[in-house]
Amino acid sequence: MSASIVLWVYAGFLLAGGVMGFVKAGSRASLIASTVCAVPIVLAAIGRLPVVVAAGVIGLLLVMFAVRYSRSRKPMPALPLIGLSALALVLLGTVAK
Repeated sequence: MSASIVLWVYAGFLLAGGVMGFVKAGSRASLIASTVCAVPIVLAAIGRLPVVVAAGVIGLLLVMFAVRYSRSRKPMPALPLIGLSALALVLLGTVAK
């Protein structure tokens, strides 16, 4: 498995979550935030940015959703994104050169 695959899958889930937040709750902020966060991840997936930049964005999202969950105790969308972000970072760590 390559870092590019991990990044494409993560970006896809991130964008899907933003669209879901927009459709279910009418949250434009969710749609905009997911798109803004997905851009550097996609750029890293196509080789325009170093993978470490994408890992940094994913790490920041992990922290942000952990803080959000600790404050609200609402599992959605925090817990799935915490798990997905942690998995992506582990996979990136194992496939990075």
